[in-house]
Amino acid sequence: MIIQGYGLTESSPGATMLRAEDGLRKLGSAGTSCFFSDVRVVTPALDPAPAGEPGEVLVQGPNVTPGYWRDPQSTAEALLDGGWLRTGDLAVADEEGYLSIVGRLKDMYISGGENVYPVEVEDAIYTHPAVAECAVIGVPDEKWGEVGRAVVVTRPGHSLTADELLAHLEGRLARYKHPRSVVLTDQLPHNASGKLVKARVRELHGSTPRQEADS
Repeated sequence: MIIQGYGLTESSPGATMLRAEDGLRKLGSAGTSCFFSDVRVVTPALDPAPAGEPGEVLVQGPNVTPGYWRDPQSTAEALLDGGWLRTGDLAVADEEGYLSIVGRLKDMYISGGENVYPVEVEDAIYTHPAVAECAVIGVPDEKWGEVGRAVVVTRPGHSLTADELLAHLEGRLARYKHPRSVVLTDQLPHNASGKLVKARVRELHGSTPRQEADS
């Protein structure tokens, strides 16, 4: 039996659930809204995102927080009219309304006018057998506005170069999604619960000199 869900502290915490009967048919999906909540995937203009197109997840229901304690500014930024919570999470809904979480809105970067979602790039990088852990961030670029940088930890006993990694991505990602630089490091920053801290990755490696050649 496979039961999977999605939520956050502000939704107390449930927002969607992948029911057991759909566990194999929709493997990897976050499911559909819980019985007590409503969920939408929207464009930056807050219009419904078409099926298959990434958008921000909005959640509404009696489980959603009425606001942040003594923080009216954050409350105003997070809650829309009607009590809809802006989660900051990006998801794709399929034709049946099943959500797949694809990343955080603040982690997305725009390269040459195209949105790039780091989770998609990271998933492709993880298919290389030498990669133990990775994080993809956007860094400034004079020509494209932003380009991707992959920060990679290799597995013990393995070696990896930027050329090898980028060659591995051929056919797995559109070219504009390929990282333009690779930084090899011994470790990535995590918080006390073991979660990767992307903001710290940007602080440490957003301006790190490239350790490998561009693609």
